[in-house]
Amino acid sequence: MSQSESYAEKDAEKNVLQVEATDLKQDTTCEDEDLGISYAEGRKIIHKIDRRLISALGLMFGVSLMDRTNLGSANIAGMAKELHLAIGNRYSIAIIMFFVPYLIFQWPSAILARQIGPRIFLPAVSFAWGIVMLGMGFVHHWGELVALRAVVGLFEAALLPGALFLLQMWYCRYDVHKRYASFYLISVVGASLSGVLSYGFMQMAGVGGYGGWRYIFIWEGVLTCVIAIIGAILIVDFPQKAQNSRKFLEPRELEYVIKLLQRDRNDTHEEPFNWAAFFKAGLDLKIWLFGLIFFANTVIAYAIALFLPIILHQKMGFGVGISQVMITPPYIFAGIFMYVQGWFGDKYHVRGPIVVFNALLGTCGLCLMAWVKAAGWQYFGVFLVTATSNSSIPTVMAYQANNIRGTWKRASSSAILVTMGAAGGIVGALVFRAQDAPQYLPGMYASIACCILQVFIVGVLSLQFSRMNKKVANGEAIIEGLPGFLYTL
Repeated sequence: MSQSESYAEKDAEKNVLQVEATDLKQDTTCEDEDLGISYAEGRKIIHKIDRRLISALGLMFGVSLMDRTNLGSANIAGMAKELHLAIGNRYSIAIIMFFVPYLIFQWPSAILARQIGPRIFLPAVSFAWGIVMLGMGFVHHWGELVALRAVVGLFEAALLPGALFLLQMWYCRYDVHKRYASFYLISVVGASLSGVLSYGFMQMAGVGGYGGWRYIFIWEGVLTCVIAIIGAILIVDFPQKAQNSRKFLEPRELEYVIKLLQRDRNDTHEEPFNWAAFFKAGLDLKIWLFGLIFFANTVIAYAIALFLPIILHQKMGFGVGISQVMITPPYIFAGIFMYVQGWFGDKYHVRGPIVVFNALLGTCGLCLMAWVKAAGWQYFGVFLVTATSNSSIPTVMAYQANNIRGTWKRASSSAILVTMGAAGGIVGALVFRAQDAPQYLPGMYASIACCILQVFIVGVLSLQFSRMNKKVANGEAIIEGLPGFLYTL
């Protein structure tokens, strides 16, 4: 081949890459009539998927959040006194022991979700931890509580990576943020009712000779089992096997969805399990940076969820019953806040700037909670911190999902993300210590540091992603093995 032919071939390849990159930029919703279905009909199909997947997974994750964070409500309802949790760090140990198996079993759970199938696996583990949660209402020693919390953590480890993986496999890149936000909105608003439910359940104190805090665990365990049964009816399998799902998509509709996803990111074909492909994702630095953002955010989100009833009662001076009820409004506001951000992020194809905005606004809320004396302003700070920390969770999920390709890389990356989130839960429990009550200043300092860390990492990723996107536009690079693929900032 002559040198002139070589240059001509390189120029042709460069032009192809430029055209593909331009086409990918212009394709925002990734549906049109060249797939044999009109845009309007295509949206109806997507909404049909929403009704089955988003609602079921949202309800299941809602009871998951409720079950992992109801210790705070039970603690002020009499559990601390009856199980002697005020001695040393017993309460923090009970919190941490949930996250140890939760962290360890993320990767095995991601593999099992793919191998067994989410339609069977996810409802089964939800039902299992519901039974264990019910059993927590009958413990008589704080060690028994710790052991059962660990078992709940083991089963709950399967839900979130499996749910994230399943949602990623069903939605296009710029449909996924709104879906993650909807999924998390349902779960957060549902979990926010934990305070109201706890207040109602604790009114059963004395029935059967049991304290009110025990009924919090018993009835929330029953609720979890009911939601698991609903999930077993509604949840569908991955697109390649969805024809086995009862009363779901017609063959023509399923074919449309698979073609849609294939055109969006070219990774819908089922890949046999491969250990190398699964663990290769761990060599990609950006996966760990996404995980570190998620870690920093969940330190704050879990700390607020686990300690908010105590902060409202001890720091702000509200009564036990009022403190239980006052948990709900900030989470309802957070649900609205995150859905608006999900809509904005998908419409304008942005992820990182939303994380930065939330980190800065969250810092303002933490400062109000820590250093302003008026209880009203402190409670306003709770709204800001709850909304921003929870809203960043679906944003980071979408941020990661938009910038990776490949079935097993998605499975592994979801597991890494949730593992880092579990580590954030452990740190959140450790930095908010019983001896620092009611001000919890070390916890506040740590949370502010986590906000700053998120801003820094997003800045680093944005610079690198912008540099690589320019190279793709100039025909000098290929991202994630797909010509024309561009990073989402």
